[in-house]
Amino acid sequence: MTDQSQREDDPSERMAEKPQATQPESDAAKEGKAAPAPAASPAALENNVHGCALVIEGGAMRASYVSGLVNVLLEQGIYFDYVCGISAGATVATNYVSRDMVRTKRSFVDFAANPQMGGMKSFLDRHGFFNADYDYLGCIEDGSMPFDWQTFQANPARVRIQAFQRDTGRTVVWGRDHMQTLEELMACVRASSTMPGIMNPIEVDGHVMLDGSLGAGAGLPNHIAEDDGIEKLFVITSRPAGYRKHELSPVRRRGIIHIMKDHPYARNAMLTRPERYNEELAHLEELEKSGRALVVRPREMPVSRTTRDVKELEHAYLLGHEQGIAELPRWREFLFGE
Repeated sequence: MTDQSQREDDPSERMAEKPQATQPESDAAKEGKAAPAPAASPAALENNVHGCALVIEGGAMRASYVSGLVNVLLEQGIYFDYVCGISAGATVATNYVSRDMVRTKRSFVDFAANPQMGGMKSFLDRHGFFNADYDYLGCIEDGSMPFDWQTFQANPARVRIQAFQRDTGRTVVWGRDHMQTLEELMACVRASSTMPGIMNPIEVDGHVMLDGSLGAGAGLPNHIAEDDGIEKLFVITSRPAGYRKHELSPVRRRGIIHIMKDHPYARNAMLTRPERYNEELAHLEELEKSGRALVVRPREMPVSRTTRDVKELEHAYLLGHEQGIAELPRWREFLFGE
């Protein structure tokens, strides 16, 4: 179920995947020298789950638990050919596509110990509670959180990441055509994760982008796969069974109206998000009852979206991993009929 008031389909955002852009002429070529032979392109990887989407919800540091679940998929060699995510789920999704179990865990556990990641000092210095300039590209550039770009490129899986245009109210879903370089990929992931007040926004294609959870689905990305015609969904949420968002308190509503007074589309998206999220949850439950979706929900959620304590995040990760191992037979039956 797609919230049409928040989303407009644009065929340009769902173009067929394009080949890597031609690289600029090298300095050696300009000087007439023989250029060194280019490095061989990595062989294309193979996936073994077809016709079923891996759908990953966000939730900031709640993704520590989700990462434990996802690493069970990687450990077991369960590779989906379609992966989509929103917000922190976009980070988990790209780590999964790059098949990097170490980064999948570190992104939402060990990385929290890095003082450059964020916190109150970062917030007071106007870098956001999560320091987006560092958390997506800076940490790759300084080597503290490498990203396996070659493996990401070699993986033929379709990738979808959702974000929200602040000044148009339009939901944008990016595919590989917007991920031609590592910098472009990280811009998409960052844009998808930019919740107002928590992170500083970023411009993509001339538009100021905010967290994808403000758009269609209100944070649950199953509609992305459904819109692409995927009939079967393997959905990982960051909220336990029975969760529903509460109606915004009067104080919270007034705060949103004040902070977003100059951005009516974003303001409306934030004010209506609880209702829209709960509607999408109900739709997801219907998909589950019909047999079209297997929904993996945390048995418990011991951390919040802003938790920075590494021991607490490690505990959440281990709980997720333990749950994944326990549920593996159910997963295999749904995916492979085993």
